[in-house]
Amino acid sequence: MRHLKKGKKFGRLKGPRQHFLRNLASDLIRKEKIETTETRAKAIRPIVEKLVTLAKKQNLASRRLLISRLHNARVAQKMYEDIGPRYLEKKGGYLRITKSSKARKRDGSQLAVIEFVK
Repeated sequence: MRHLKKGKKFGRLKGPRQHFLRNLASDLIRKEKIETTETRAKAIRPIVEKLVTLAKKQNLASRRLLISRLHNARVAQKMYEDIGPRYLEKKGGYLRITKSSKARKRDGSQLAVIEFVK
């Protein structure tokens, strides 16, 4: 039974799954809008929203935590200097997932667009 088993596995073990989600989150932060499957968008939303909340604190500890969690200094810098200050007054809900009407050609997965709310 799957009691209290939260989250999707994406057909990967724990380590590769963490790298996969971290790369998706980095791509979203870098481009601020990506098109991916609906399931992947729902999986990275809480990860990125926690990173935005961390970036809003604007102190050295949060900057170092961003670098350690994203494993990319340039992406962490963008999150800390651009995206974090943008949402200082907002309490939550930094991302929007919009379901697309098209499906991926090879396997029929429903696509969605995930983007930062302006």
